[in-house]
Order: sequence, then C-alpha cells, then structure tokens
Amino acid sequence: MSEHSAEQQRERILKARQAGRGATLVEYLKLSGPGWLQSAITLGGGSLAGSLYLGIIGGYEMMWLQPLMMIFGVVMLSAIAHVTLCSHEKPFQSLNRCVSPLLGWGWLVASLMANLVWAMPQFSLGTAALRQNLGLLTFDGGEYAATLLLLAVSSMIVWLYDKGGKGYRAFDILLKLMVGLVVVCFFMVVYTMSTSAEGLPWSQILQGFIPNPSLIFEPTESLRGLIDQSSAPAYWRETIVSAQRDRMVAAAATAVGINMTFLLPYSMLKRGWDKEFSGLVRFDLSTGLFIPFLLATSCVVIAAATQFHGKPEPGLIEYHQQAAAADTELSPKLIAEFEGNLTGMLNASGSKAEFADLPAADRVLAATLIQRDAFELANSLEKFTGKGIAQRVFGVGVIGMAVSSIVILMLINGFAVCEAVDRPSTGWFYQFGCLLPGLTGALGALFLWSGKAKFYLAVPTSRFGMVLLPIAYIAFLFLMNNRELLGNAMPRGASRVLWNVLMTIAVALALVGAAISILNDTAQIPGTTIYVRHLALALVSAFLVAGVIFHLRRKNVH
Repeated sequence: MSEHSAEQQRERILKARQAGRGATLVEYLKLSGPGWLQSAITLGGGSLAGSLYLGIIGGYEMMWLQPLMMIFGVVMLSAIAHVTLCSHEKPFQSLNRCVSPLLGWGWLVASLMANLVWAMPQFSLGTAALRQNLGLLTFDGGEYAATLLLLAVSSMIVWLYDKGGKGYRAFDILLKLMVGLVVVCFFMVVYTMSTSAEGLPWSQILQGFIPNPSLIFEPTESLRGLIDQSSAPAYWRETIVSAQRDRMVAAAATAVGINMTFLLPYSMLKRGWDKEFSGLVRFDLSTGLFIPFLLATSCVVIAAATQFHGKPEPGLIEYHQQAAAADTELSPKLIAEFEGNLTGMLNASGSKAEFADLPAADRVLAATLIQRDAFELANSLEKFTGKGIAQRVFGVGVIGMAVSSIVILMLINGFAVCEAVDRPSTGWFYQFGCLLPGLTGALGALFLWSGKAKFYLAVPTSRFGMVLLPIAYIAFLFLMNNRELLGNAMPRGASRVLWNVLMTIAVALALVGAAISILNDTAQIPGTTIYVRHLALALVSAFLVAGVIFHLRRKNVH
C-alpha cells in the first residue's frame, strides 16, 4: 500500500474521531484488515482439528481453553502492534539491535519452519473436504487434482495482495468473505442442533467456559465414572489424561501461532500504518480475530461433544457380542482402532480376557479415544440437517478454512524470506518465498501422509507450533520494556505493570504448553532408540545456553 493511501486513511480516522465514537467505529470497520488476516490463519485446519478432538475427549468441559488462549494471544498481538507502530521499525531488526540476534533469528527461523510444516494439514483437510464432503474430484488420482486446485487458487489470491491498490482491496474483501463463510457454516450447524427436538444443554455449555486447569492432570468429570467402572482404572486414567493433554496443547497452539506474531507487524508496515492507527488495530484484533475465532471454534466443540463425547458409534460396543458381527455396517477403520485401544489396555494390565467379556465401560472408553474427522462429524449430523446437507455445509466451511490458511501461510513466508536477506517484500523474490509453503504443503499432504491420518496430522503439527511459540512471546516481552527502542512510547506506571502482568501470564501459558508438548511425546526418531522429547530438550537447552552467552557478551560490550 502506498504512503499516499496510508495518509488518506489517517485523515479519515482523524475526521471520524472528531465526529464521535460511532463514526470512529464505522470507519474502523471499513479500514480493518490485519485482524482479519490473523483470523484467516487461525481459523484453519489446526483450529478445526483442535476443536473437534477437544470436543470428543473433553465434551463441554473444555469450552474455556481456546477462548482463554486467544485472549492472551490478543494481548501479545496488541503488544506487538504497539512496539511496531511506535518504533516504525521491522521487529526482526529491533530484536537484533536491542535484545539479541539469537532471539531475532530464532523468531524468524521458527516462523519459517512453522509456515512450511503447518501448510501440510491445510492441504490435507482441503483435499479431504473437496473429495469426501463435497464429492468432487473423486476419480483415481483426484487427490492430485484437488491439491493443484488448492495451490492455484491460493497463489492467485496471494498475487492480488502483492499488486496493491485495487488488488489489495479485493484481497481484503475475499479474506473477510472466507472467514465469514467459515463462521456462518459452523454457526448454522449449531443453530440447527439447538432448534431440534433434542436441543442442546446450554447450561452445561456455558459452564464449560469457566477455566478448569485441573483437566491437565485429571480426566473430565463425564469420563471419571466410566474409568471407575472399568477393569483397568489406572491404565484408562493415564491414557485419557495423556490424550487430553495432547488435544489441549493442539487446540491452544492453534489460537495464536508463532507465525501469526510475524504476520501482524509486517502486514501493518506494508500498509504504511503508524501509531495513529493503534486504536484501529485494537478494534481489528477484537472484531476481526477474537469474535470469529470464538464463534467458529465453540460451534465445532459443541457439535463434536454432542455427537461423539462418551457416545460410541451405534453397534460398536456390542460388536464382539454379536453373532453376525461379520455383517456389520461399521467401517473396518473404526473397528481396527477400537480393537487397538482395547488391546493396549489388555497388554498393559496383563489380562487375557476376550473383548466380548470386558465391561461396557472399557468398550466405551476405547471408543472415546478413536480418531474422527470432519467427514464423520458431518455424517453424524445428518439426522438434524437431512442427508447430504451437513456434508456440504461442513465441506464449504473446511474449504474456506483451508484456503484462507494456505494464503496467509504463503504471505507470512514471503515476508520472512525477504526479511532474512534484507529485501523488500514485493516482486518475484517475495512471490518465491510465498510459494514455498504451497509446495511443502502440497507435497507433504500427497506423499508423507495418507488416508485418515491426514486429518489427525493437524494435531502433531500444532504441538510442534506450541514448542516454538514461547520464542516470540519472550522476544516481545523484552521489546515492550526496551526504552532504547520505544522511548517515550514505552508504557509507564500502572499501565506498564498491567502490560507486564498480562504478558507474563501469556508467556507462562506458552511455556507450560511447550513443556507439555515435549514431555508428553513418546515417539522415537525412526531407525533409532532416541526419543523425540530428549532431542527437543537438548535443542531447547542449547538455545537457552546460547542466549545467556549472547546476553553476557552484549552486556560486556555496552
């Protein structure tokens, strides 16, 4: 965006302020943009998968998690906006100059890694939605056509952004429409469920918005009775809690990812915004980011909890007790996961019992841990919407999520690649940087993961993102308290205390999430006996040691 356009926007804001609060809010609504960019990336495949699995494992009791993480995410993004708009300096340069090059490069490289990895589940979900939910491109090799279609559409939208002027405005409108489409689709699903004969337990749902951190260590109340009635309570408690932690970290990580902390400052600088736009940014983050995120994710959690939490597929619990089990309509995938969960329990407890002889509680708990996807959730909702309608509504919503997220991941990567080599974020090199997540996402979705694993791919990807998030939060906590950078714009007195308290809580939550993500991982590096968590802890330790060394050297220089 040209300086001339930014100056016109500044004049419009100042004129609206003179006309009163109502006129100012209307003008803010017209000029909003970066908040919707944030919404477009956070309402992606990760949020869909995180919300779905959160509802399945936690029911209504975990409604609080994603909004809480987003509230503190908005706090950090507001701080990032304040630092950027007041200094009018690129944050990467600010970090290198005022804090530590290690933190600056760590932030940039981590954002690049997150873009390249996070693009994979977006292509996976988009392809699955086109073929499964919408019934398009179902021929052999259709997944290649679907992936190419997603890449082509996303690249075209990114091209509009780089053109500026009318292309810029068209990009903003398209993005807002996609975010709005996602919210409307999932809201329609919950509205239909709420007005059905069965209705929804709104008192339980609203109670679920009250934070309950004990769920990090204890199973949800709705599953405790089943665990007590099972044949192996200790095993199920440990397994359920481990699954809850995984889902909680995945859902929390998709609220605000490290690459979102890179997107906001550079998208504002590209628009030519300065401190006169601070009010607009706060409004934009509230209306364009928090509200759509709250509505969309809450609707998915409600739908998943209502249909799947503690409610196995009809016929699954009785499967091994049926004489005609071979004639069942249950999918082989569902049966295999169900039996796998039961086998894990039997092996851990040393029991030789047959599946058919196990208590019903064991079978219900085993069914609760089965991985589902948006296709199965849409199928379960057909009794409310009619055959095919739920599939189409969910399909359109998922496509909107996937495309908007791919677009924003490409944009962020363009900014990051250009910043790494100190080039302006425009032209062919910027487009090259933008294309990289499109390529890694498409190739990863096609060749690294297949089948039902594609939807669940969003969970480990989100856990990876959670490990990186504290880097950004700590970096901007330092910048917010740096007088060399902010001068008189640095918060003072009670305002500074409030900022630091809120940002410290956000950093603490990010660190807890990262720790759980690492320590809860039981995977080994393929072909070795080395645990991934041990490698992660070694890398984190090396980063911290290097950070201390850089800090001491910088202190000695000054």
